[in-house]
Amino acid sequence: MASSGTLLCIHRDLAQLSPLQQHGYNLMSATNGNEGLRMFMTRPVDAIVLEYHLGLLNGGFVAAQIKKVRPAVPILMLIDHMEVPDGALQSVDMVVAKADGDDFLLSAVRHVLRARPEDSNATVAPSVPARSGPAKKRQRRS
Repeated sequence: MASSGTLLCIHRDLAQLSPLQQHGYNLMSATNGNEGLRMFMTRPVDAIVLEYHLGLLNGGFVAAQIKKVRPAVPILMLIDHMEVPDGALQSVDMVVAKADGDDFLLSAVRHVLRARPEDSNATVAPSVPARSGPAKKRQRRS
C-alpha cells in the first residue's frame, strides 16, 4: 500500500496506533513529550498524533511548543475521556477520544491531512502580533 503521509505519533502505547500503519501511514514514534519534540525538530512530518497523558510533559504543552515552531502542522490529540484542563486543547486541530475506536481515528487523520496547508513542513519562526497603535502606559491609582 502506498504511503498516505508521515505521522509523528507521541503516545505511551504505540501498539494502539498500529491501524494507522496498516492503512499506509509512515509512523515515527516517541513515547514521551521530550522525545517527541526532539524528533519533531529534526524530521519533516505531515501531521502529529499526540496523546494528552504523557507523563512529565502533557500533550497540551507539547502541542503548544509544536505550534510555536511550525503552526501549519496539524495536531490530532487523543484523550482518554472528554475532561481535560482548560486550555489543554488550545493548540490542537482535532480531538479524538480513544473510546471512539480505530475507524474514527483513521477518519480524523485523513481529515487533518486534507485540511493542512501545503507548506506545513516549512519551518516558520513564531511571529509577534502587530500592535494597532501606540502602547498605552498604565497609570497607577493612589
